[in-house]
Amino acid sequence: MNKNIILGLAACALAPLTAHADEGMWTLYNLPPQVYETMRSYGFELPESALYTDANAIKNNVVNFSGYCSGVVVSPDGLVFTNHHCGFESIRSHSTVEHDYMLNGFVAKSYAEELPNEDMFVSFMKNQQDITARMQALGIDRLPKEGKEHLIDSLTEAMTDSVKKIDSTLHVDIDAFYEGNKWYATTYQDFTDLRLVFTVPKSMGKFGGETDNWMWPRQTCDFSVFRIYCDPKTGGPAPYSKDNVPYHPKSWAKVSLDGYRDGSFAMTVGYPGSTERYLSSYGIQEMRDCSNDPRQQIRGVKQEVMLRHMRANEAVRIKYDSKFAQSSNYWKNSIGMNKCIDSIGLVNQKRVYEEQIAQWQDTAKYVEHKVDFPLLAKLYARRNRLTKALTQWSETFSRRSNIEFNTRALRLVDEQGKNEKKGAYYEFENNSDQWDAATDADMLAALLKNYRSHADAEFLPTAVYNTIDKKFKGDYNKYVNWLFKNSLLLKPGKIFFNTKQYRQDPGVAYAKAIEAIYNKIKQGNGDEKGTTLSDSINLQERYLCANKVQMEMDKPHYSDANFTMRLSYGQVTPLARGNDKAYYTTAKSIVEKMLQGDKGVIDYQAQPIMHELMSASDFGPYTDSVSHTLNLCFLTNNDITGGNSGSPIFDGKGQLIGLAFDGNWDSLSSDINFDTRLARCIGVDIRYVVYMIDKWGHADRLLKEIGAE
Repeated sequence: MNKNIILGLAACALAPLTAHADEGMWTLYNLPPQVYETMRSYGFELPESALYTDANAIKNNVVNFSGYCSGVVVSPDGLVFTNHHCGFESIRSHSTVEHDYMLNGFVAKSYAEELPNEDMFVSFMKNQQDITARMQALGIDRLPKEGKEHLIDSLTEAMTDSVKKIDSTLHVDIDAFYEGNKWYATTYQDFTDLRLVFTVPKSMGKFGGETDNWMWPRQTCDFSVFRIYCDPKTGGPAPYSKDNVPYHPKSWAKVSLDGYRDGSFAMTVGYPGSTERYLSSYGIQEMRDCSNDPRQQIRGVKQEVMLRHMRANEAVRIKYDSKFAQSSNYWKNSIGMNKCIDSIGLVNQKRVYEEQIAQWQDTAKYVEHKVDFPLLAKLYARRNRLTKALTQWSETFSRRSNIEFNTRALRLVDEQGKNEKKGAYYEFENNSDQWDAATDADMLAALLKNYRSHADAEFLPTAVYNTIDKKFKGDYNKYVNWLFKNSLLLKPGKIFFNTKQYRQDPGVAYAKAIEAIYNKIKQGNGDEKGTTLSDSINLQERYLCANKVQMEMDKPHYSDANFTMRLSYGQVTPLARGNDKAYYTTAKSIVEKMLQGDKGVIDYQAQPIMHELMSASDFGPYTDSVSHTLNLCFLTNNDITGGNSGSPIFDGKGQLIGLAFDGNWDSLSSDINFDTRLARCIGVDIRYVVYMIDKWGHADRLLKEIGAE
């Protein structure tokens, strides 16, 4: 690769349209000097070494929370703050009708009462390095997708083996940056014994529900508290054991009750999941029409059924609360993103910008690889129908459908493919506490009917629909009930492959029919010379990213988010539209909404004690010096996306003032285009968090532990 391109990528990252000082998700280990200087001008008071290199650097206090959120260590005994919705599945899994922690909240009064969790962890980033030269020497740029994956896996294993010789608890991940123009290796340390310590009732942790999701103003008390446990002998990571002890980190974030003002410096550090701001206009159009549109349509059908069952039965509500929240979040995200794309004419803006790139390519002295825009348009035109078909299939039949029968069906076929030996079998674990047959049956019937109405005929599992038509006269509910009653998939015990019973099982027939459609969609992605349409598209997108960077070498640049640690800086700031100049909400505003809850608005309903707490005349040390009351949530112009949930919001002194938990409606297109005029990060005020720990939870031991007593 051209040396100038390498230098440009290392120095900065390109905004697709206009570069903004506040825009960017920056890697900490190679933070550009101009970015740090801008942070200083905004009010950051610490030396640059306090971000990454110091022993008590801020990066050492921030964690990847279970692979889907962020969190922050806030005490010398391993206490971690994250969002309520990040801890949602843990809270749900410990809840029963008799002990409903979702409904009533949970407070552990001692270490012994803290609740362990399966399949949860926190991960600390230890260091990061640029290995682009090594990857290119190994031929990464010449390989198709499968070859790239094999190379990455092999090198990851080799680098992990190397760091384990130094510390057996470490591992290495290798990630692509700048659309694969650069590669970084990151060393992590994972702690897998993570225990639930504190959560407010769902009425507060999810206050506003879907009514307020992605909206401002907000009053949601979106936090939960966990603790890291470790090996009592080494102080390092260890699998769960009753003998493990609280982890003692070398540093932790200081909780500040000093608050903020309009214009105060604000910084998030966390693990943003995925952005695609380098994506071409053709990619954005595909996202809008072939991913977002079918996703929101199908999830709307499914969620209506799910919600009806949840409201009719408390046990079902507990089982499906987390599933519904996850589904509805990206349902609304898809709707909002498409509205934003259309309202600002983003596809056309990108086309105009790409014309500038094309003109520059023709006049620049040196361009290593020109983007072939006509070819890119043709490739996307060929792939669009496949992308739409895959979205429809995934939302209807895969694990994404949230239907246990679908999950089991595809897993069983996959297990059979791995093992054809005589006497081979598979046995599903008993997970009856996680799903409800009647709810799943109604959802599957609705989704089957919906899929037939919207999917192209070539992607219909005809064997399934022929059975529905001929055996059940088009009655989807009768078909699904027959499946559930007669298939081995929902019965306890071993399912033996290569038996007559297995071959004649209606669930197996269903599984093979829907898997065949998946394979047909994937096969349609084939291209010449052993590559795929996606390989060819990704190559042109990589060239586009590199050329954007080279064309605008004088502007600050950053790589798209990929769930590695990133820093975003900005300021506390209002929306600045119309008369809405407020950059915070107060206790009074939540009381007003609670009164609407009393009149039947479900998302605003809360327990009487919450009315009482929010109606206090004096909030003591939690009172804001500007509003003279308790602030609940606040706005910054920090650049965030999914995965940033639970990210600490730091002030200029590096002290914790809040937790990021959402964006406003105008931020929904931020994954592909960030607009500092309109996009805002919504954070829960740390004083609101501590107030609830104190006045609702009466958790004096936690207040003392975080130094807020």
